[in-house]
Amino acid sequence: MALLVEMGWGGQIQYPGTIQWTDISRRVDVVRGVVISRGASDELSETQPGTATLTLTNQDGYLTPGNTASPYGPYVRRNTPIRIAVALIPTASGSAPYPMSSLGDDFDDDVLSTTLWPNSYGGVTERGGVARVPVSTVADAGLQSARVWKLLGSKLTAKLVTVPKAGGSTNAAASMWVNSTTAGTRIGWRYDALTGVLAAMSQTGYSDATPTSLTYNVVDFAWLRVREAGGTVYWETSPDGTAWTVQRSMATPAWVTSQTQAVEFPATRTGGTSDVIEWDLVGATVKPRFYGVVNEFPVDWEGLASTVTISCTDLFKRLNKLPALRSMLTEEIVVSYPVAYYPLTEPADSVTAGDLSGNARPSMAMTQAGSGGTLALGADSGPAATGDSVPTFTPASATSGQYLTVDLGPAAQQQLNSAPTAIEAWFKTTTTGRAILSLYSPDRQIVQVLSLSASGAMQIEWTATGSSTLAVETVSGTSGLADGNWHHVVWDQTVNGTVCVDGVNVDPTIPVTLGPDQRILEIGGYRGTRLWSGSLAHVAVYANSYMSAVLKDHFSAGAAGYAGETADVRIYRFCKYAGLLSTIFQGGTFDPIASQGPGGTGAVARMREVESTESGRLFASRDAYFMTFQSRDVRYNPSPGQEAFQIAYADLETRSVSVADDDQKLLNDVTGTRPGGATQRVTAPASIAAFGTYPQELNILKTSDNSVLDAVNWLVSRYAAPQPELREVPIEAYTMPSYAAVLDADISSYFSVTSMPAQAPTPTMRVTVEGYTETIKEKSHLIQFHTSASLTDSVWVMDDPVYSVLDSTTRLAY
Repeated sequence: MALLVEMGWGGQIQYPGTIQWTDISRRVDVVRGVVISRGASDELSETQPGTATLTLTNQDGYLTPGNTASPYGPYVRRNTPIRIAVALIPTASGSAPYPMSSLGDDFDDDVLSTTLWPNSYGGVTERGGVARVPVSTVADAGLQSARVWKLLGSKLTAKLVTVPKAGGSTNAAASMWVNSTTAGTRIGWRYDALTGVLAAMSQTGYSDATPTSLTYNVVDFAWLRVREAGGTVYWETSPDGTAWTVQRSMATPAWVTSQTQAVEFPATRTGGTSDVIEWDLVGATVKPRFYGVVNEFPVDWEGLASTVTISCTDLFKRLNKLPALRSMLTEEIVVSYPVAYYPLTEPADSVTAGDLSGNARPSMAMTQAGSGGTLALGADSGPAATGDSVPTFTPASATSGQYLTVDLGPAAQQQLNSAPTAIEAWFKTTTTGRAILSLYSPDRQIVQVLSLSASGAMQIEWTATGSSTLAVETVSGTSGLADGNWHHVVWDQTVNGTVCVDGVNVDPTIPVTLGPDQRILEIGGYRGTRLWSGSLAHVAVYANSYMSAVLKDHFSAGAAGYAGETADVRIYRFCKYAGLLSTIFQGGTFDPIASQGPGGTGAVARMREVESTESGRLFASRDAYFMTFQSRDVRYNPSPGQEAFQIAYADLETRSVSVADDDQKLLNDVTGTRPGGATQRVTAPASIAAFGTYPQELNILKTSDNSVLDAVNWLVSRYAAPQPELREVPIEAYTMPSYAAVLDADISSYFSVTSMPAQAPTPTMRVTVEGYTETIKEKSHLIQFHTSASLTDSVWVMDDPVYSVLDSTTRLAY
């Protein structure tokens, strides 16, 4: 085992693909150990932010914040990205030939192994936890094994730590090869320092006519691998040693099947300045344990010995610090990257309306046309699912009243010139023949107006020639929009022009030809005429192609808060609002979720509401910057083949294990409610008679009363009579033959403790992982699993010997 601790100096956790990681593993105090905690204490508790604590040596002062001499400076600061992993280093056993995957070296003892690398040449050394191969003008060099390995059905993996520079050479290259018995016939990776190209090659006679050439990237190509499986050789790269991308594949050459191979990491240079290439963790299997940020770098001393004991928190730290979300409609518009966005949701005492696009557009001013009329911000309720207050426009006539105007500025003009314009708005009126908004160039040569016709149909009005008389195109199938209800319109000028009303593409062929330089935006009129009477809100302008497919979906956000979409889609939506690039979903049962349209709470709080409604599990990943959301059926009826591992009680190698049998989880009287639905109650009379009443209120976002009743029944059936269970299972994992499998166990994984003592309720107790605390030290890895009884989540399977036991495992699935 090798501990792998890496810092992303200068990186930002929200942009993981740009972080260049630096290995600081040798600074870690492995006597004190690394302590990591994640997950929940039990299945009825929420998962908590994951944390890690570790002590780092600071004798050189490199981890002192503000130290200008530090090679890590000026990036020794709070919120530095950190990732922690355990690298499992294989060892060969038995007699040669060995599978190449059992060739392993972590280079941590600073003494090059003559057993693993007996044929090394040219001054190769092991220093600072890496193998250093000279890229020298004096002589070629290489790290080389004996010919005792086989790539067939196996793999060669290595971490590429440092690549050589061109250094004025005419030739400078370093490689990772699997060598056949014929000189120059080999498979592997070659880095050319002069061109910066990393090539996946299958050479014959030292040449490959069709290599796959990649521009080297220190982030994406931190790890290299050559793998053979099923008659195919794969060349793969990885940023972290866990997520691999296939860059090339080909049919396995015959020599890979028939011969025993040698592994070589050679380097060569002609002229210029000598340097080195560094390799590490050959053969390692990386098991991620933590991914997050450092909270602080406190410098401590014990006498003259300086250390930094850092505490770290996972993705939840950033999510919990984000501001409260606005309405789902506002969040959807913001993440659609508008050029300008005026929601018009200012309070009643405001006199201007601001831009929320993030592009710093000027605020809109109230403009008077003629005399009389009012424009009252915050006077009306916005679209039904937003909870917003929006303005009411009350003109004295079509030419006397107030409207909103703004010059979006030259930057917005440039953006709008770069791609077809799209506009969206919400409107409500009982007056026809008025203008919703207008957008035009400063010289008024290019004008477009969204308006309602005399019959209340949507109209597009325009000129591309400066004509004072605008051309008019009435959008088919849109009459009757002046009905006093909120409506949503999208006008997308891409290709032939598309208009969507209330989420429906009503006319995909509006023949309007508009030119550039539109930057004057007016809401509620056009140059003091046809002044709007009613309410307007959420006006946004975009410069993107084919936006209508995205923007028309905003109708569901404003009208219904996406009520009825499934839990996985809702979680993805909130992750998107929080700036997360990806989300992992596990399971297949995701129920419809009620509206969460209005704003006011943070992304995590919203996701927790979905988690509770789904009876699922939400947690931050331990290996990358994303959330994981599990549906409840992930835990249904585990089979032995689904277990992460099995362990005999005697192999726990810990001093204390206990079986709990108490009322901590007892529930026998549950009342459930949903927004706009009935209040329903389910009890377990036998449990109440035996133990007394244990009540709970369940407020969830279901979309039907039956779904609420199912959820309440599910809770009561699981906890009316909880069985004895193992709630804590401590394992000294490092000594286990199944060490790798133990490390794979994560939240909602199963494992069984077998051969329990005679006093236990059963000889084997299967548990589900809810969370864990682990301590990683030198040759020790103690994991304290927080567990629950897997039987709690079992469901009825007809005629199954395990899951069809009357009054025991005949719980209907929910």
